[in-house]
Amino acid sequence: MLNRRKTIGCLEYVEFPELGIQGALAKVDTGAYSGALHCTDIKVVKRGKQKQRVLKYTPLGKKSLAQETTEFEETHIRSATGHRQKRFIITTNIICGGREYTTKIGLSDRRDMKREVLLGRRFLRENGIKVDVRINSELDDEGENTR
Repeated sequence: MLNRRKTIGCLEYVEFPELGIQGALAKVDTGAYSGALHCTDIKVVKRGKQKQRVLKYTPLGKKSLAQETTEFEETHIRSATGHRQKRFIITTNIICGGREYTTKIGLSDRRDMKREVLLGRRFLRENGIKVDVRINSELDDEGENTR
């Protein structure tokens, strides 16, 4: 029987075609449940007579990529530091490891993080993806300053 599961590394270049993002280096984190995309200026505004809620956000902090959507969810997550945070979730397509998937991803200000995109267990499980930390290990510079 052929193994049809896709295997990716602990770091992968990804694209979000609907958002105009190409070549973003994502950290694949099996310790995180959900994924996150670095965005700034994340806010909900109300428009029109019906006061429809519109989520506005700027992917990667690049004004040229600014987005608006009425299709989003709100949730609360517990950060790695144990703090509860409100997070907006969108559904979008991602190209990872040469394949395109539809995924839900949280919008988060990750300017203090080393990677702009985080892929968590939910994405990996939903798409039958395995992680081999030897793949793309040459891109992993996180341990260089730990001595």
